[in-house]
Amino acid sequence: MIRFHREGRATIFITLLVLFALNFLMQQFTSIDWLQTAVLIISLGLLIIVLQFFRDPVRPKNMQPGMVIAPADGKVVLVEEVDDAEYFKGKRLQISIFMSPFNVHVNRYPVTGTVTYAKLHQGQFLVAWHPKASTLNERTTVVQKTEGGNEIMYRQIAGALARRIVMYAKPNTRVVQTTESGFIKFGSRVDILMPLGTEVLVKPGDITKGGVTAIAKLD
Repeated sequence: MIRFHREGRATIFITLLVLFALNFLMQQFTSIDWLQTAVLIISLGLLIIVLQFFRDPVRPKNMQPGMVIAPADGKVVLVEEVDDAEYFKGKRLQISIFMSPFNVHVNRYPVTGTVTYAKLHQGQFLVAWHPKASTLNERTTVVQKTEGGNEIMYRQIAGALARRIVMYAKPNTRVVQTTESGFIKFGSRVDILMPLGTEVLVKPGDITKGGVTAIAKLD
């Protein structure tokens, strides 16, 4: 079953309205058949692109205690140690997942736990794979503390096309693994930061499915 995410309802409605008006005007003010047909085909193509972008397929809950579940659909582009200056003030193991405009863009909580930190940072809109995108681009930062005491951070990072990030997390609330944590419009990147020594289950080039793919195993 395919449904459409609530974050896309306004965009879908406006797209339908504009395309309907455009094709109505073409029918009223031109009698050139091939032009009318071309505009109709292009309009249908644009509508399909918008609908597929905001699709929100129903997925069964895939809770896996002790595992870090991918928060997003996409491709693993980075697995490395990084220095986090915002929250941990030290080294962490980072996995980065790139989301293309053709991926499902619903984001999900990677673990079950209490949100200890949630912040939206205003910033630039560099391409998502830029080395400094994690620190310069508009982004959100969410930290969850698991029942086992591990703190897991994930960031939603805007890109050149992704100009709107939606974050649902609120500090001091308990959230459940694989439930919705937010939405990024028009492609971007999600970073997950974990304690050093965490067993990583994916490598660069692997494809992840949000709320389904286990990307790491916690101690």
